[in-house]
Amino acid sequence: MKLLLLFLYLLVTVIRFGLDWINIRHRQKGRKPLPEVFSGQIDEERLDHSDAYALAGDRVGFVEDVVGVTLTLVFLFGGLLPWYDQLIASFSHNFIISGLLFFGLLALVQMVVGVPFSLYKNFVLEERFGFNRMSFKLWCSDLLKSLLIGTLLFSLLAGGALWLVQLTPQSWWLWVWGFWAIISLFLLYLSPYLIEPLFFKFTPLAKEDLESDVRELLEKAGAHAGKVLQVDASRRSGHSNAYFTGIGKVKRVVLFDTLMEQLDNKELLAVLAHELGHWRCGHIRQQLIKSQIVVLFSCWLAFTVLNSQILPGWLGLEQLSFAGQVLVLGWLGSLLGFFWTPLSSWWSRRHERQADQFAINMVGSGRELASGLVKLARENLSNLFPHPWYVAFYYSHPSLVERVLWLERGRVETKASD
Repeated sequence: MKLLLLFLYLLVTVIRFGLDWINIRHRQKGRKPLPEVFSGQIDEERLDHSDAYALAGDRVGFVEDVVGVTLTLVFLFGGLLPWYDQLIASFSHNFIISGLLFFGLLALVQMVVGVPFSLYKNFVLEERFGFNRMSFKLWCSDLLKSLLIGTLLFSLLAGGALWLVQLTPQSWWLWVWGFWAIISLFLLYLSPYLIEPLFFKFTPLAKEDLESDVRELLEKAGAHAGKVLQVDASRRSGHSNAYFTGIGKVKRVVLFDTLMEQLDNKELLAVLAHELGHWRCGHIRQQLIKSQIVVLFSCWLAFTVLNSQILPGWLGLEQLSFAGQVLVLGWLGSLLGFFWTPLSSWWSRRHERQADQFAINMVGSGRELASGLVKLARENLSNLFPHPWYVAFYYSHPSLVERVLWLERGRVETKASD
């Protein structure tokens, strides 16, 4: 069984690297003439610059993946797992403390390994292509804040789960799921007020002439309780974006200040209408429900498999702690989840299409959103020629050229969703 698991992991690794290689080759050799809507925005020189940016990112990502794969192979199949398991047991025999140590130290090692890559990406790669605006001091501050918040949340979620496992050995899967569900919903309310402001400054829209148009669009969309804010993302990066966050009365649409610099008011309203489309089409609610169903099923499956005590034998081990078995089970879940990725990506692209249609209905056409997306592609050096297989497997949005052409042909419909 150990050899079978090793084969499965290597198969997933080969598929991942293969998709990356196919996508790189297609980007370099599959360049085609762009539609008319891209004229005046993206020329051959810009495409060459985008290719260079993507290739530089691919190289860093490849090295990072190789390091990750190597460490995983050594840890799971090279004998480090049982040694590490016994080391943690020598520190403490307390079920909760040993579990927190087991996962906490691994998370710390993972963070340390990731630090050089984060530094290189920010201060070499992003700097080279003009995107990085973050000082080293701010980078260190973000790292420290992330570490403190991550430690707090990890202690709460993992510690609470381990306590419930110890308290309710015959039904812990249901209690753990309920505990995590409550904490997740609580964080959705808490994050916009306590966590996000630790990293970003949120303010009302700086464009006064845009404010009334935004309020009118919100009223038209029925988003009476929503907030629209701009965030000082330009302190860290030149990349631009917009996103939706929160639920209930704390839900909000956030526009990067870089986005407001790059798009005109009509294009900004179209982007905002798209974000509101996710809200009005129920995508946020669907995502919450789907994620909770997945977590519930995962907790039940973990309970069943862990009670069977089959995992140590699968790796050729005589015994393994509860925490060690959870780690192995999570690793197996990530392998199986890899093959679920295309379906998840398809579902996300479907939602994006519905949100685009909602935006068309709100602003009257798809031209404004299309022109805005083209400008964002230019500013973000986006890949305009991804391989169709790569898109089908990974892309949460339709490929940009396909999406822009669809928006150009877009028409107002009576419904915002399918």
